[in-house]
Amino acid sequence: MKRAGQKIVVGTEAPGTSQTSKKQKTSLHGSGFGESDPCTSMDWGSLPHHVILRVFQFLTLVDRARASSVCRRWNEVFHIPDLWRRFEFELSQPATSYLKSTHPDLIQQIIKRHADHLQYVSFKVDSSTESAEAACDILSQLVNCSIKTLGLISTAKPSFMNVSKAHFASALTVVFVNSKSLSSIKIDDTPLDDPSLKVLVANNSDTLKLLKMSSCPHVSPAGILCVADQCHGLKELALNYYILSDELLLALSSEKHVDLEHLRIDVVSENPGQVQFHTIKKQSWDALVRHSPKVNIVMYFFLYEDEFDAFFREETPVTHLYFGRAVSKAMLGRIGMNCPRLIELVVCANGLQPLDNELIQIAERCKNLTAMGLGECEVTCRGFIEFVKMCGGRLTQLSIMEEVLIPDSDYSLDRLHLEVSKHLGRMWFPDMMPTW
Repeated sequence: MKRAGQKIVVGTEAPGTSQTSKKQKTSLHGSGFGESDPCTSMDWGSLPHHVILRVFQFLTLVDRARASSVCRRWNEVFHIPDLWRRFEFELSQPATSYLKSTHPDLIQQIIKRHADHLQYVSFKVDSSTESAEAACDILSQLVNCSIKTLGLISTAKPSFMNVSKAHFASALTVVFVNSKSLSSIKIDDTPLDDPSLKVLVANNSDTLKLLKMSSCPHVSPAGILCVADQCHGLKELALNYYILSDELLLALSSEKHVDLEHLRIDVVSENPGQVQFHTIKKQSWDALVRHSPKVNIVMYFFLYEDEFDAFFREETPVTHLYFGRAVSKAMLGRIGMNCPRLIELVVCANGLQPLDNELIQIAERCKNLTAMGLGECEVTCRGFIEFVKMCGGRLTQLSIMEEVLIPDSDYSLDRLHLEVSKHLGRMWFPDMMPTW
């Protein structure tokens, strides 16, 4: 046999390679975009309905509409009611907003074909009055809806406040009357009024569980008291402090009312010295906690230092406190004395007076404290370590700016982080910038 006649070929397929293998190799490694073997490519039209539905739920409305034209099967999924139970309308003016607005034609298609499927609905509008009015127009068309959750969100200044009260109330009335199953409503910074709340209660008293309506100046304490008196399943409530009253707390504490889980209170002053804040009686707070012993009472303060006189003079069962403006040493001292249920405390600013004694008092008396944040304040390293030592490992969140800590003869910043880490049971360093 002649060996010299044999050839060694380098860089080609092995003998016996099929034409199909060549095609597969081209499909996997070829440079042509979109080249594929019809035998191995996926038939997207044969995917199960539940898989296509899941894909559609991650798409924006525009992309969802485009995807519906892929094939008949995808178009069928596009109209499945489950796909339209949760929806967010985005309304903006192209010249003034970064939001990508929902196309008007698509909105009309949704209202025409899926209004009776919508259950979890929110409207996100920009700062323009035109966008807020458009949202009201859409609300007015939801006559066949059975909405469970409604949210009205302004991404900038409260544009809903520029809509006439009559227009806004009329639009909400359509939803309140026709839904009859509303469980969650979030409508901050709107012209909502007492008559609208009465319509809400008359049609949804058995289902309402969450009501969030801060900065609604046309709502009076009587309006919110009507909700508390008749919506016995209410579990979460968010409102401005001017609406809070002893009567409201007692209504939420009645035997027929379920345990309240969250009460959020915004205490805001835009014009210093022009608002006289009232005081809630200790007996009213006590009644609420006896009825709902696990209730979280969250208070957000945006006041000036001379406006705190009405607060924390007596024991108050607040659990979460956030101060967005400067708060005095005396006020923090009152918190240490009269807030035994405190879980979280965040202080934006205090001034240039060390808060050692106030923090130590808070550590002594607030046995549930697990989170602390300090911004533009001052604490000596020795005082801060004493505070951490008294709280121990229960402090799960500790956000302190490095500038807050004043080195002293006992502790430098380098030694401080080691000492604090030891008492917390984990590595800790002061923040270089606020994290809350």
